[in-house]
Amino acid sequence: MATSEQIIKELENRVGIDEQPAAYEIEKGMIRRYAVAVGDDNPLWQDEGYAPPNFILTLGFSRVLGRYLADPSITVLHGSTEMECHQPVRVGDVITVVASVGKVRKRQSEKGGTLFVTFDMKYKNQHQQPVAECRQLAIMY
Repeated sequence: MATSEQIIKELENRVGIDEQPAAYEIEKGMIRRYAVAVGDDNPLWQDEGYAPPNFILTLGFSRVLGRYLADPSITVLHGSTEMECHQPVRVGDVITVVASVGKVRKRQSEKGGTLFVTFDMKYKNQHQQPVAECRQLAIMY
């Protein structure tokens, strides 16, 4: 199992380097389950085959975190999310996500260290058209 210093070093070495792309085929059931989970009964997501704009955030982030955080002793909190949408996600789209580490910052306190890691995510559809861009901050300790 990697130490926290090894994880920090690996994250710092990956800043600006794209991870392997991951593709997700969007099907109606996953959109419906997401809409129910967040309590959004808009007919566009229920019947028309569109996904809510924030649905895109469910694609790929846990995979990126899992790459670095196989250690169950590390706690991860969501810090913030910034998102820019370019076009809607629809049933039948195949969304490819490319993630990279944008920034790593460590804060030391008397109780230990806290790591602030910014992940940049880019989403494209099957036509290689940009769908969204997202920046998420993960707080790890």
